[in-house]
Amino acid sequence: SSGINAEWPLRPGGTDDSLDHFDFGPIINKLPNLAELSITYGVRNCGMNFEWSLFEFTQKDCSLLAKAVKSCRHLQVLRLQRCQIEDEKARLIISHLLDHPNLKVLDLSHNRIGDKTGRAVGKLLSVNKILEEVNLCDNNIQAEGASAIAFSLKRNSTLKTLNLKLNRIGDEGGRNICQALMQTSTLLHIDLSSNGLGEHVAANLAEVLSHNQSLEHIIIACNKLGVAGGRVLQEGLENNKVLQTFDLRLTDISQQSEHSIMNVIKSNKEKSSGSAIIA
Repeated sequence: SSGINAEWPLRPGGTDDSLDHFDFGPIINKLPNLAELSITYGVRNCGMNFEWSLFEFTQKDCSLLAKAVKSCRHLQVLRLQRCQIEDEKARLIISHLLDHPNLKVLDLSHNRIGDKTGRAVGKLLSVNKILEEVNLCDNNIQAEGASAIAFSLKRNSTLKTLNLKLNRIGDEGGRNICQALMQTSTLLHIDLSSNGLGEHVAANLAEVLSHNQSLEHIIIACNKLGVAGGRVLQEGLENNKVLQTFDLRLTDISQQSEHSIMNVIKSNKEKSSGSAIIA
Protein backbone atom coordinates (compact mmCIF):
# COMPACT_ATOMS: atom_id res chain seq x y z
CA SER A 1 0.00 0.00 0.00
CA SER A 2 1.17 3.56 -0.64
CA GLY A 3 -0.14 7.06 -0.02
CA ILE A 4 -2.39 7.06 3.04
CA ASN A 5 -4.01 10.46 3.56
CA ALA A 6 -5.63 10.98 6.94
CA GLU A 7 -8.07 13.75 7.78
CA TRP A 8 -9.68 12.24 10.82
CA PRO A 9 -12.22 14.15 12.98
CA LEU A 10 -12.59 13.05 16.58
CA ARG A 11 -15.11 14.48 19.01
CA PRO A 12 -15.80 17.61 16.89
CA GLY A 13 -18.04 19.05 19.60
CA GLY A 14 -15.51 18.58 22.38
CA THR A 15 -14.04 21.30 24.53
CA ASP A 16 -10.55 19.84 25.04
CA ASP A 17 -7.61 22.13 24.34
CA SER A 18 -6.34 19.54 21.85
CA LEU A 19 -7.93 16.49 20.24
CA ASP A 20 -6.02 13.38 19.24
CA HIS A 21 -6.65 11.99 15.80
CA PHE A 22 -5.73 8.47 14.76
CA ASP A 23 -3.35 5.70 15.74
CA PHE A 24 -1.74 4.30 12.59
CA GLY A 25 0.15 1.62 14.51
CA PRO A 26 -2.40 -1.22 14.20
CA ILE A 27 -2.83 -0.53 10.47
CA ILE A 28 0.87 -0.27 9.69
CA ASN A 29 1.51 -3.50 11.57
CA LYS A 30 -0.79 -5.18 9.05
CA LEU A 31 1.17 -3.71 6.13
CA PRO A 32 4.72 -5.04 6.58
CA ASN A 33 5.71 -4.12 3.01
CA LEU A 34 4.38 -0.54 3.10
CA ALA A 35 6.76 1.60 1.00
CA GLU A 36 5.14 5.06 1.01
CA LEU A 37 3.16 6.89 3.68
CA SER A 38 1.62 10.31 3.04
CA ILE A 39 -0.38 11.90 5.85
CA THR A 40 -2.13 15.22 6.38
CA TYR A 41 -3.74 15.73 9.77
CA GLY A 42 -6.94 17.74 9.48
CA VAL A 43 -10.74 17.71 9.70
CA ARG A 44 -13.50 17.32 7.16
CA ASN A 45 -17.08 18.50 7.51
CA CYS A 46 -16.76 20.01 10.97
CA GLY A 47 -19.53 22.53 10.19
CA MET A 48 -20.50 24.82 13.06
CA ASN A 49 -18.33 22.80 15.44
CA PHE A 50 -15.15 24.40 14.07
CA GLU A 51 -12.29 24.68 16.54
CA TRP A 52 -8.61 25.29 15.75
CA SER A 53 -7.72 22.46 18.10
CA LEU A 54 -9.32 20.01 15.67
CA PHE A 55 -6.45 20.68 13.25
CA GLU A 56 -3.64 20.30 15.77
CA PHE A 57 -1.07 17.55 15.39
CA THR A 58 -1.02 16.60 19.05
CA GLN A 59 1.82 15.19 21.13
CA LYS A 60 0.01 11.86 21.28
CA ASP A 61 -0.48 11.89 17.49
CA CYS A 62 3.24 12.50 17.13
CA SER A 63 4.33 9.81 19.57
CA LEU A 64 2.07 7.17 18.02
CA LEU A 65 3.11 8.04 14.48
CA ALA A 66 6.84 8.08 15.33
CA LYS A 67 6.64 4.59 16.81
CA ALA A 68 4.58 3.32 13.86
CA VAL A 69 7.02 4.69 11.30
CA LYS A 70 10.01 3.26 13.15
CA SER A 71 8.43 -0.20 13.07
CA CYS A 72 7.72 0.05 9.32
CA ARG A 73 11.13 -1.15 8.17
CA HIS A 74 10.36 -1.23 4.43
CA LEU A 75 9.13 2.37 4.32
CA GLN A 76 10.93 4.38 1.65
CA VAL A 77 8.85 7.59 1.46
CA LEU A 78 7.39 9.57 4.39
CA ARG A 79 5.38 12.71 3.67
CA LEU A 80 3.87 14.79 6.49
CA GLN A 81 2.59 17.89 4.73
CA ARG A 82 0.36 20.63 6.16
CA CYS A 83 0.17 19.08 9.61
CA GLN A 84 1.16 22.21 11.61
CA ILE A 85 4.12 20.26 12.98
CA GLU A 86 6.40 22.28 15.25
CA ASP A 87 10.03 21.71 16.22
CA GLU A 88 9.51 19.50 19.26
CA LYS A 89 7.32 17.05 17.37
CA ALA A 90 9.40 17.07 14.20
CA ARG A 91 12.51 16.26 16.24
CA LEU A 92 10.74 13.34 17.89
CA ILE A 93 9.76 11.90 14.51
CA ILE A 94 13.27 12.36 13.11
CA SER A 95 14.82 10.71 16.18
CA HIS A 96 12.87 7.56 15.28
CA LEU A 97 14.27 7.67 11.73
CA LEU A 98 17.99 7.91 12.50
CA ASP A 99 18.62 4.19 12.04
CA HIS A 100 15.83 3.50 9.56
CA PRO A 101 17.18 1.00 7.00
CA ASN A 102 15.22 2.04 3.89
CA LEU A 103 13.91 5.61 4.10
CA LYS A 104 14.83 7.54 0.94
CA VAL A 105 12.41 10.50 0.98
CA LEU A 106 11.46 12.74 3.92
CA ASP A 107 8.91 15.48 3.24
CA LEU A 108 8.04 17.90 6.07
CA SER A 109 6.89 20.73 3.81
CA HIS A 110 4.27 23.33 4.75
CA ASN A 111 4.61 23.01 8.52
CA ARG A 112 5.90 25.20 11.38
CA ILE A 113 9.38 23.84 11.87
CA GLY A 114 12.44 26.01 12.50
CA ASP A 115 16.13 25.86 13.36
CA LYS A 116 15.84 23.07 15.93
CA THR A 117 14.40 20.80 13.26
CA GLY A 118 17.10 22.01 10.88
CA ARG A 119 19.70 20.72 13.36
CA ALA A 120 17.81 17.42 13.65
CA VAL A 121 17.77 17.05 9.85
CA GLY A 122 21.50 17.76 9.89
CA LYS A 123 22.01 14.91 12.33
CA LEU A 124 19.84 12.63 10.17
CA LEU A 125 21.96 13.45 7.11
CA SER A 126 25.13 12.73 9.06
CA VAL A 127 24.10 9.22 10.14
CA ASN A 128 21.69 8.06 7.44
CA LYS A 129 23.39 6.46 4.44
CA ILE A 130 20.27 5.95 2.32
CA LEU A 131 18.28 9.22 2.29
CA GLU A 132 18.05 10.72 -1.21
CA GLU A 133 15.50 13.55 -0.89
CA VAL A 134 14.61 16.05 1.86
CA ASN A 135 11.77 18.54 1.38
CA LEU A 136 11.50 21.31 4.00
CA CYS A 137 9.63 23.80 1.81
CA ASP A 138 7.49 26.52 3.41
CA ASN A 139 8.69 26.46 7.00
CA ASN A 140 10.60 28.83 9.28
CA ILE A 141 14.17 27.57 9.00
CA GLN A 142 16.70 30.39 9.36
CA ALA A 143 20.49 30.68 9.20
CA GLU A 144 21.23 28.40 12.15
CA GLY A 145 19.15 25.50 10.84
CA ALA A 146 20.43 25.91 7.29
CA SER A 147 24.02 25.97 8.56
CA ALA A 148 23.48 22.70 10.44
CA ILE A 149 22.12 21.10 7.28
CA ALA A 150 25.05 22.48 5.29
CA PHE A 151 27.60 21.07 7.75
CA SER A 152 26.21 17.56 7.34
CA LEU A 153 25.73 17.96 3.59
CA LYS A 154 29.50 18.24 3.18
CA ARG A 155 29.89 14.67 4.45
CA ASN A 156 26.75 13.14 3.00
CA SER A 157 27.15 10.93 -0.06
CA THR A 158 23.55 9.93 -0.85
CA LEU A 159 21.31 13.03 -0.90
CA LYS A 160 20.23 14.01 -4.41
CA THR A 161 17.48 16.58 -3.78
CA LEU A 162 17.22 19.32 -1.13
CA ASN A 163 14.25 21.69 -1.06
CA LEU A 164 14.52 24.72 1.25
CA LYS A 165 12.09 26.92 -0.69
CA LEU A 166 10.08 29.50 1.27
CA ASN A 167 12.18 29.57 4.42
CA ARG A 168 14.26 32.40 5.89
CA ILE A 169 17.85 31.23 5.69
CA GLY A 170 19.20 34.65 4.61
CA ASP A 171 22.71 35.42 3.40
CA GLU A 172 24.46 33.59 6.22
CA GLY A 173 22.52 30.38 5.68
CA GLY A 174 22.85 30.70 1.91
CA ARG A 175 26.61 31.21 2.16
CA ASN A 176 27.01 28.08 4.27
CA ILE A 177 24.86 26.04 1.91
CA CYS A 178 27.05 27.20 -0.99
CA GLN A 179 30.19 26.19 0.89
CA ALA A 180 28.67 22.72 1.30
CA LEU A 181 27.86 22.57 -2.42
CA MET A 182 31.56 23.07 -3.12
CA GLN A 183 32.26 19.77 -1.39
CA THR A 184 29.35 17.53 -2.34
CA SER A 185 29.40 15.46 -5.52
CA THR A 186 26.04 13.70 -5.24
CA LEU A 187 23.43 16.47 -4.90
CA LEU A 188 21.62 17.00 -8.22
CA HIS A 189 18.78 19.37 -7.34
CA ILE A 190 18.55 22.27 -4.87
CA ASP A 191 15.77 24.81 -4.34
CA LEU A 192 16.65 27.98 -2.40
CA SER A 193 13.90 30.21 -3.77
CA SER A 194 12.24 32.84 -1.56
CA ASN A 195 14.83 32.82 1.20
CA GLY A 196 15.93 36.44 1.48
CA LEU A 197 19.22 35.89 -0.36
CA GLY A 198 21.19 38.84 -1.72
CA GLU A 199 24.14 39.76 -3.93
CA HIS A 200 26.72 38.25 -1.56
CA VAL A 201 25.19 34.81 -1.94
CA ALA A 202 25.24 35.24 -5.73
CA ALA A 203 29.04 35.50 -5.50
CA ASN A 204 29.20 32.30 -3.42
CA LEU A 205 26.90 30.52 -5.86
CA ALA A 206 29.01 31.66 -8.80
CA GLU A 207 31.96 29.88 -7.24
CA VAL A 208 29.83 26.75 -6.90
CA LEU A 209 28.93 26.95 -10.58
CA SER A 210 32.61 27.10 -11.48
CA HIS A 211 33.61 24.04 -9.45
CA ASN A 212 30.62 21.75 -8.80
CA GLN A 213 30.30 19.05 -11.46
CA SER A 214 27.17 17.30 -10.19
CA LEU A 215 24.41 19.91 -9.72
CA GLU A 216 21.95 19.74 -12.59
CA HIS A 217 19.06 21.84 -11.28
CA ILE A 218 19.23 25.06 -9.23
CA ILE A 219 16.15 27.08 -8.29
CA ILE A 220 16.93 30.43 -6.71
CA ALA A 221 13.92 32.49 -7.81
CA CYS A 222 12.42 35.31 -5.73
CA ASN A 223 15.69 36.43 -4.12
CA LYS A 224 17.22 39.90 -4.54
CA LEU A 225 20.43 38.97 -6.32
CA GLY A 226 20.55 42.24 -8.26
CA VAL A 227 22.33 43.27 -11.46
CA ALA A 228 25.78 42.75 -9.94
CA GLY A 229 24.75 39.32 -8.70
CA GLY A 230 23.57 38.41 -12.18
CA ARG A 231 26.93 39.36 -13.67
CA VAL A 232 28.93 37.17 -11.29
CA LEU A 233 26.58 34.25 -11.89
CA GLN A 234 27.03 34.74 -15.63
CA GLU A 235 30.80 34.61 -15.21
CA GLY A 236 30.65 31.60 -12.90
CA LEU A 237 28.56 29.64 -15.39
CA GLU A 238 30.92 30.14 -18.35
CA ASN A 239 32.74 26.83 -17.87
CA ASN A 240 29.86 24.85 -16.38
CA LYS A 241 28.87 21.89 -18.57
CA VAL A 242 26.36 20.06 -16.35
CA LEU A 243 23.65 22.51 -15.18
CA GLN A 244 20.34 21.79 -16.93
CA THR A 245 17.97 24.14 -15.04
CA PHE A 246 18.70 27.54 -13.48
CA ASP A 247 15.54 29.31 -12.30
CA LEU A 248 16.34 33.00 -11.80
CA ARG A 249 12.87 34.50 -12.02
CA LEU A 250 12.23 37.65 -9.93
CA THR A 251 15.85 38.03 -8.84
CA ASP A 252 16.43 41.53 -10.30
CA ILE A 253 19.27 40.40 -12.57
CA SER A 254 19.63 42.16 -15.93
CA GLN A 255 18.09 40.83 -19.12
CA GLN A 256 21.55 40.61 -20.63
CA SER A 257 22.80 38.34 -17.83
CA GLU A 258 19.66 36.25 -17.97
CA HIS A 259 19.95 35.82 -21.73
CA SER A 260 23.59 34.79 -21.48
CA ILE A 261 22.86 32.32 -18.67
CA MET A 262 19.95 30.76 -20.54
CA ASN A 263 22.16 30.27 -23.60
CA VAL A 264 24.64 28.29 -21.51
CA ILE A 265 21.81 26.20 -20.05
CA LYS A 266 20.44 25.54 -23.53
CA SER A 267 23.88 24.46 -24.73
CA ASN A 268 24.29 22.12 -21.74
CA LYS A 269 20.90 20.53 -22.45
CA GLU A 270 21.75 19.99 -26.11
CA LYS A 271 25.07 18.40 -25.25
CA SER A 272 23.41 16.20 -22.65
CA SER A 273 20.75 15.07 -25.13
CA GLY A 274 23.41 14.35 -27.75
CA SER A 275 25.42 12.27 -25.28
CA ALA A 276 22.30 10.31 -24.33
CA ILE A 277 21.54 9.52 -27.97
CA ILE A 278 25.11 8.37 -28.64
CA ALA A 279 25.03 6.17 -25.53
